[in-house]
Amino acid sequence: MSNLEKTTNLVLKGDFEEAEYKEQALSEYSNNPFVEALPPIFDEDDVLERFMVTPRITAQDKQSARNIRYHVLKRIKNFIQPLPIHFEVERRLSTLIRRGYLGRNPLDKSFLERLRVLHQLREDEEEAHKYIDDRLNYIRSTADSLSIIGISGIGKTTAIERLLLMYPQVIKHDIYKGEPFNRTQIVWLKIDCPYDGSLSTLCKSFFKAIDDLLGTRYLEKFGYLNRVTSTMLLHMTSLASMYGIGVLVIDEIQHLLNSKNDQEEMLNFFVTLSNTVGIPTVLIGTSKAQQLFKGNFRQARRAASDGSIIWDRMAENSEEWEFFLETLWELQCLRVHSELTEEVKNIFYGECQGITSVAVNLFILAQERALFDETNEDEKITPRVLKKTAKEDMKIIQPMLNAIRKNDLRAMYKYEDIMINLDELMQNHKQNTEYEGRIKAAMKERQNTLEYKRQEMIESLSVEVTAIGIFEALSSREIRKVVEKIVKGSAIDVDYNGLKLQVIHELMALNQKAKERKEKLAPSTNLLPLLELRERALKQKKHSYELLLAQGYIKNTLHEFY
Repeated sequence: MSNLEKTTNLVLKGDFEEAEYKEQALSEYSNNPFVEALPPIFDEDDVLERFMVTPRITAQDKQSARNIRYHVLKRIKNFIQPLPIHFEVERRLSTLIRRGYLGRNPLDKSFLERLRVLHQLREDEEEAHKYIDDRLNYIRSTADSLSIIGISGIGKTTAIERLLLMYPQVIKHDIYKGEPFNRTQIVWLKIDCPYDGSLSTLCKSFFKAIDDLLGTRYLEKFGYLNRVTSTMLLHMTSLASMYGIGVLVIDEIQHLLNSKNDQEEMLNFFVTLSNTVGIPTVLIGTSKAQQLFKGNFRQARRAASDGSIIWDRMAENSEEWEFFLETLWELQCLRVHSELTEEVKNIFYGECQGITSVAVNLFILAQERALFDETNEDEKITPRVLKKTAKEDMKIIQPMLNAIRKNDLRAMYKYEDIMINLDELMQNHKQNTEYEGRIKAAMKERQNTLEYKRQEMIESLSVEVTAIGIFEALSSREIRKVVEKIVKGSAIDVDYNGLKLQVIHELMALNQKAKERKEKLAPSTNLLPLLELRERALKQKKHSYELLLAQGYIKNTLHEFY
């Protein structure tokens, strides 16, 4: 398997939607179909409701046999608790996408001029290769970029993926204000940096992500072996304009340190990606990625013009940590509820050091140990259970955790993924103190309402039913709409399994209708002329695309603008 295949097998995919244009609260966002087709700007309640995932563990679950409860405990892996930093990332992402479209309004004459320049560059690619960089400067954009740097396991990727899925990924436009406007808009793309750190492979990952999303063949056309990075950037620029890509998220950027490229060259690549390709970018990496900007963090501003977010572990005794642990602690599936005493709190923090993924895994593993420990008849999470779980079940990460506990900088340097910039972190904590209190108060209030219980049931059912994987003709949004309709039309105390059965029956019928509709719409094409055309292209040593375009089988969308 190639490096490219490894990095794009698990590409995040969102929903496809037909464009519905909304009135804008800000004048600068009006009369721009790319912005007007987006969801309204989210408020704090929207983020709380759509970001949070609280797995459902019922009283009936807690009375099930041990082997059944062992499986129920795995639901806790889906637990996501909104914290102040998630709201900050959401605000940054929201403005990045919208402001990135200000200079790329498809109704603006400058946008059409941009497409013309790109078309000329592509036509002259072979002859004018040496001048591509200079000519790209003619179409420089002012797109912003953001970097998110944090220790491994803190939840960076989970958070950004959850926030991206709050937006449709692809929006189909047809008519805008009574005029034909046939466009496909890609709101966001997320790709992983290849493990070998190759910038060329990263460009190819971009083409493949679009291919996987739209069924195109840009990787085959623009990513073949003799392409150089600057040439591929040209085609990335063209596709970014053609499809109105709102934001490009590149995860695991610390892999670039595995490359033989000069670090200055890597920084310049990201600056070019934002400034000339015209896509707002979000760069995500572990603390090790700070080496890319080593020596002068001001230099990093070029690759993070909208600033950087330093994301470290939660501090002991902070409101953030207390709130997270109290919410997590309610997800017990033991017959006797274990109290969250001060001793347990201290030991729990000592064994996970405020790292989100370590805390969740410790909580699950401690319950599993309590379930099957013959000496623990009460099935309780005790200090002894927590210590034994950490020592035996999480043995592999103990060297890293010990380095953090002892604040041993020499040992921590060996595990660069846990190092962080503490000065910037302290500033973030000062700014978030007041905000934490507001979130906590809002959450406590919501937990006591029937609406919260309904939302909890909707979230849990949506995750469970989607995971079945049999509704291939339906999007996750369509599945959620069915769940919402059934849950909101039922009593709050209705049997959960009965609801799930009702949802599955309705989705099966809806899935069948969707499949039949797609089959009717599918054209019955005679493939023989296409196969003959391909044979002719091979004989003439041309790319199939060229002959298909010449014969009118493929529409050149760029020509619509000339």
